[in-house]
Formats: sequence, C-alpha cells, structure tokens
Amino acid sequence: MTSILSFCGNLGRQAKQYLKQWTKPASATLVTAALSDLTRSRADLIAENAMLRQQLIVLKRQVKRPQLTNGDRIRLVLAARCSQFWQQALLIVQPDTLLRWHRDLFRRYWRRKSRNKRRKPRIAPETIALIRKMANENRLWGAERLRGELLKLGIGVSKRTIQKYMPKRRRKPSQTWATFLKNHAADIWAADFTVVHDLLFRPWYIFVVIELQTRRIVHTAATRSPSDDWTAQQLREATPWGKGPKYLIRDRDDKYGPLFSNVAQSTGIKVLKTPVRAPKANAVCERFIGSLRRECLDHMLIVHSRQLHPVVREYVDYYNHSRPHQGIGQRLPAHFPRTYSPSSGPITTKPVLGGLHHTYSRATHLH
Repeated sequence: MTSILSFCGNLGRQAKQYLKQWTKPASATLVTAALSDLTRSRADLIAENAMLRQQLIVLKRQVKRPQLTNGDRIRLVLAARCSQFWQQALLIVQPDTLLRWHRDLFRRYWRRKSRNKRRKPRIAPETIALIRKMANENRLWGAERLRGELLKLGIGVSKRTIQKYMPKRRRKPSQTWATFLKNHAADIWAADFTVVHDLLFRPWYIFVVIELQTRRIVHTAATRSPSDDWTAQQLREATPWGKGPKYLIRDRDDKYGPLFSNVAQSTGIKVLKTPVRAPKANAVCERFIGSLRRECLDHMLIVHSRQLHPVVREYVDYYNHSRPHQGIGQRLPAHFPRTYSPSSGPITTKPVLGGLHHTYSRATHLH
C-alpha cells in the first residue's frame, strides 16, 4: 500500500512538471518559439494562450503605458499580418496604434529605398564658394545675373546649378521697411500719442515727436482734447522756420486730419502712414513711449496739468542730455554722434524727477 501511494505521488509530480514545461512562455527568440509550437498539439496551444491572456490582463491593470522598443513594434506588425484575428489578440496597444506603426514602417522603407545616392559635385568647390559669396554680397542678384558674372570670370555654369548652390532663404528683392528706416534714419521723424490718467481718472493725451537717427525727442505736448487743429499746431512748433525732416511716420489715428496734412505738405514733409494694427512699423516712437511710462509716468500721481507738463519736460531733458541710449551705442541723443572721452575729476550726482533717477558727471575745475 505504501509503494502504491509513493508511485502515485511521483506520477503526480512528473505530471505537474510536464504541465509547467508546456504552459511556461518560451524564453527563446520569437522565431525559435514559433517553430517549437509547430510540434505541439492544438489543445496545448489553446491552454497556453488562455494562461498568457490572463497574465496580460493582470499586467494591463498594473502597467498603464508599457514601454515598447522599435523591435517590438516591428514584430507586432509582422505578426499581425499572419492572423486575421489580430485585433482581438491586441491587449497592450490599440489597433489604430498598430496601423499607425505599419504606416510609419511603410514610409520609412520607401524613403530609404528612394533616397538619392550622394555623389560628389561636378563643379569645383572653389566655384561653389564663389557662387555663395556673390549671392550673399549681392542680395538683389538672381541666378541669371550671377551666371553672367561667372562668365566674365571664365567660369561656365548653368542657371540650374547656380540655383542649387545659392542660399535657400533669400530676402525679397524689394526693400524692406527695416532697410528703409536704416537707410533714411537721418531724414525721418516719428510721431505718436500716449494716454495717461490723472487722480480723477481723466485722460491726458501726450503727443511725441522723435528723430530716428539720434533718438532725440524733438517735441512733446499734452492736452485733454486733441484735435486736428491742435495736432497741426504742434507740428508747426516742432518745425520752426520750415526746418523739418523728409519723412514723418504716423499711425492712422483720426487726430491727424486734413490740417495736419496741409502743414506737413507746406513744410515739405512726406507723411508715411503705418499699416493697420502694426505698432512695430513705428517701433522707435513706441519704445520711447514705453520708457516714458516705465521710467516716469507709472511712478507719478498726476493731479492737474500744471504738474504733468513740467514732469514730461524734465524727463525729456533727462532723456536727451543724460540718458545713454542702447539704440545708438550707449551715446546721448542730444550729443549724437559724439562719443565719450576719458576724463578725470570728482564725480557729481544730480537727482532727476525728485530722485527717481540720477545723472552722474565729472566736475571740471577752472585753473
């Protein structure tokens, strides 16, 4: 009786080991495991699939987003082609995700297959460098113009070859607004309005005229009710004896009416209107208005006009004569283009706007 029980126990242990062997996932490669499955019975494969599916369900509850490598994606795409029930077999990814992987793999395959083989250029590297140099130094020249210059030097290159080696992103042949401002800065003024509110929340309009090249404030004025007549009078005061710029930049505000245009025309000024909702077209004047607000008006409580006018005049005097400007190389607008020279002597300090700012200079001694 004891031997029979011992025999049955050994038989049960062997059966359990065989069951573990046939139901345990293969640790070999995918191809080796697939080949070994060909020798197994249908019942074994069904039982293994059921156990693997249950384990995947458990893992899916614990791992929200499994990390897959490119090799995993490729193997899943290839395996899905071998089964018509691949959508039901997917558990860790969605079917749409697998289709997207298939499209990406298809795209990469044909991109690699249709890639042009690199070959050495048929023209000399010196010629390529010369084409790029000419294109960068002469931005208004096209490929045909460059071809003519190369022919003068005895270099015969086709138009298509020149276009191939020219810089890809070239500026338009026409002059840009920034280039126009840079080339004519000495003959351009800019005008604009800004609004500040007093203690009783009443609006005060400050009119500003600035010279672009020197960043010098030419004229400022403030009023409660700006009109075309008032704005035209400010332009007369900014251009005494008929001396004015060649161009004046302004926006499309209704404050610049026919009277303003007539005064500008009689003075020989050509008015340039900025595009609608384009403050960058009048960026120099806008930046001064921003400085006026940040460095002065935002720190003042305006009570009446007798306070506003002196405050604006004092800041303008400080801006023109004592405040270095980054746009002109840290020089002073009123003394442009004069640069600084080394000096010696004790440094003196002068408060501006009640100590809001200070100016520093070296005291000079008379001998």
